[in-house]
Amino acid sequence: MGKIPVKVRAVTYALSPFQQKVMTGLWKDFTHKVTHKVTENWISAILLVGPVVGVHTYVKSYQEREKLEHRPQLSGKK
Repeated sequence: MGKIPVKVRAVTYALSPFQQKVMTGLWKDFTHKVTHKVTENWISAILLVGPVVGVHTYVKSYQEREKLEHRPQLSGKK
């Protein structure tokens, strides 16, 4: 089989330096998109955030108890 060069047509896209609106769709109606995502996935958010907050609260209280445990007791006895 012979090798015959074939011209391939291609479309080249370019952005104009005078009019670049690349990310306008990202911020368009942003609040509606966020509220929709939150209301659609609220149970998943609770299941994710709940254990994280619980562990954080437990660790803080444990550290506070440990700190108070090592503190010398101030009593009236000498």
